[in-house]
Amino acid sequence: MAEFRVTYDAKADAAYIYLGEVGPSGVASMYPCDPIRVGGMINLDFDDSGRLVGVEVLGAASKLPRTLIDQAERV
Repeated sequence: MAEFRVTYDAKADAAYIYLGEVGPSGVASMYPCDPIRVGGMINLDFDDSGRLVGVEVLGAASKLPRTLIDQAERV
């Protein structure tokens, strides 16, 4: 199984799930999920090859498992 990294900003209640290496050009595009359908704001980040490299979750405390937030790196 591939390893991933999670960071969490408690003040902003925002988490970022890193799914892969972001190339030198950084995130090439971002797709915002429909906030009404997901009940919040979730953004998908893609690299310049179209690979999903990260997921930003706003309102993370209500969207992610508590164990994931507890184990996340604090920023």
